[in-house]
Amino acid sequence: MTFSIAAYDPDSASWGVAVASKCLAVGSAVPWGRAGAGAVATQALANLAYGDDGLELLGAGASAAATVERLTGNDSLRDQRQVGIVDARGAAASHTGSRCMHWAGGTVRDGFTVQGNLLAGPEVVDGMVAAYEASASEPFARRLLAAVRAGDAAGGDRRGRQSAALRVWQAGGSYGGGADRAVDLRVDDHADPVGELDRLLGLQELYFNRPDPATLLPLEGELAERVGVALAAIGYDPAAKGGLAPALDEWSGVENFEERMVPGKLDPIVWDILRDRAAQAAGGSADPGGSPRPGS
Repeated sequence: MTFSIAAYDPDSASWGVAVASKCLAVGSAVPWGRAGAGAVATQALANLAYGDDGLELLGAGASAAATVERLTGNDSLRDQRQVGIVDARGAAASHTGSRCMHWAGGTVRDGFTVQGNLLAGPEVVDGMVAAYEASASEPFARRLLAAVRAGDAAGGDRRGRQSAALRVWQAGGSYGGGADRAVDLRVDDHADPVGELDRLLGLQELYFNRPDPATLLPLEGELAERVGVALAAIGYDPAAKGGLAPALDEWSGVENFEERMVPGKLDPIVWDILRDRAAQAAGGSADPGGSPRPGS
């Protein structure tokens, strides 16, 4: 009743699962993972114990294949289970029980596994594999989403659409760096869950991605003056806030841009948004600071 991908990205040392289904809140059941251990997608007549138990085995050094064998070996309902696993080293394995609802099956490749059941046909899995492999230059979360989007376009769950989820685990990858949940997005009940997941991932990237150091603008000279004018236009006048840095920090905190702030620098993405806010407050002026932003 579900199609999913579980994968490892060596470039970012991340593990992830993306999934979609015609059931409520698929993200509450299918995706499991832990940085440094691996990722598990448990589905069909899902045995949620495969999540924690699988991660314990993986964390102790078991391979994906050995973990699949251990999980399913003593399960009396193994013929109705489906699971895909990628281990700490990126090796992948999967199991599709003989009694999973047609069409059911999966494909294991280097670094990832794709599986699904009650699908429109094998083209769902084939499309997911092709999309993941074709998007190798994209960020890991985007590759996972591309796979699920391709599966959805190929017919996905033959009963229809309802929910989707995307999770990525990376050491220190969470907000503030205190946990390994780099991406944790769920769409529990929606007419277009994969499309909504795409929208949410865009917001995730806006609010929580750290800026590319090569793009940062020195917050000095003319740019500093213009930032001060823009902040004043939206109620964060540096003269009343103790200076430009405190005013900018207060505004960025209200807007949830903490992860994009770098002392003495300005992320151009944040600057564009600040300019837009100030322009709206000024009645639509292109830039309350005067001239186009540096680099535009």
